[in-house]
Amino acid sequence: MATGTIGWSGNVHLLPAGMLFPAFWAYAPSRSVAALVAAAHFLGASRGLPQGASIFFGSQYVIGLGLWFAASLVFVAVHSALWTRRSGWPRMLRYLIASVLMSLPPFGIMGWASPITAAGVLFPGWSWFGLAATAILLLAMTTRFWRIAVPVVAGCAAWSAAFWTEPKVIEGWTGINTTFRYEEAGQPADYEQQRETIAMVRKAVGQGVKLAVLPESALGLWTPTTERLWTDALSDLPVTVIGGAAVIQKSGYDTAIVEISRKGSRFLYRERMPVPVSMWQPWRRFTGDGGGANAYFFDNPVMQVAGYRAAPLICYEQLLVWPVLQSMAMGSDVIVAIGNGWWTGDSNITEIQRASVTAWAKLFDVPLLIAFNE
Repeated sequence: MATGTIGWSGNVHLLPAGMLFPAFWAYAPSRSVAALVAAAHFLGASRGLPQGASIFFGSQYVIGLGLWFAASLVFVAVHSALWTRRSGWPRMLRYLIASVLMSLPPFGIMGWASPITAAGVLFPGWSWFGLAATAILLLAMTTRFWRIAVPVVAGCAAWSAAFWTEPKVIEGWTGINTTFRYEEAGQPADYEQQRETIAMVRKAVGQGVKLAVLPESALGLWTPTTERLWTDALSDLPVTVIGGAAVIQKSGYDTAIVEISRKGSRFLYRERMPVPVSMWQPWRRFTGDGGGANAYFFDNPVMQVAGYRAAPLICYEQLLVWPVLQSMAMGSDVIVAIGNGWWTGDSNITEIQRASVTAWAKLFDVPLLIAFNE
């Protein structure tokens, strides 16, 4: 439980604590104990979910607890099914398979709390070599070489913390954080909120900002009226704004990133993996109800922004593995992370998201822009 609770505390420097999980899993005396180890790790890492879910759905806390335990089932099932008594390479191979399964759809849809996220803390700037080195250390944790892997991880983490610097920034770019509150899930940004956000952008331009990043949902429902409001507001400003919006489709809606300037607007990105259950509800298509957020899984991993190739990560995607790695494999040279955490309450969910994207930015040594509504 400590590997999940400490590793996913919201402090980026503590992510390496999660790398002890493979050792506890590997040396469990039975499959049932291995399942309990996996459950403890996952539940510890996602402990903010019950509170967040109860706020989002406006329901009793027991609903949040149910979703918390339900979310852990995939992680527990994969790791318990692949556990083996056989030591050496069979155990190492099985952990590798479990890690890959929990990094890619369909199992990777619930692939939170992956220890590989610590790569950016242990080996900042090493890019894919750092990812490979971290993977090797994780595999070593499942063998008798864990006695070597543990001090190596501790030493790298201590060295990184001693010489840590925040991810690079791009001159003239900024993320604008907001604190808007919503009475219920799905409530779009109203006219007054739009005007307040526009005022924030104008203030940022006065401070020399050339590109402003707004949080998820900051632009509300994207309609011709919303577009006209923003293009008129930016008509006298030398600034480009990118922010989150919802776009209604026949099959449901897209959570998207839109670019706006005095020249007009265009869509940059449609979310690959919305939050399961609360947003992404694929079962509704089989019942004929329709609705819910569309998932684009492996589509549009890179967006072109002001001459840069940007890796877009909207909210839930920041907790997963494949979206960021897919974007970086396609040659992204900056990470743009936006989110809407109004529903997280006093939990550490948004801090965990920030820590995750910070670690990825450090691993690949690219600038990072974050914009959250909290």
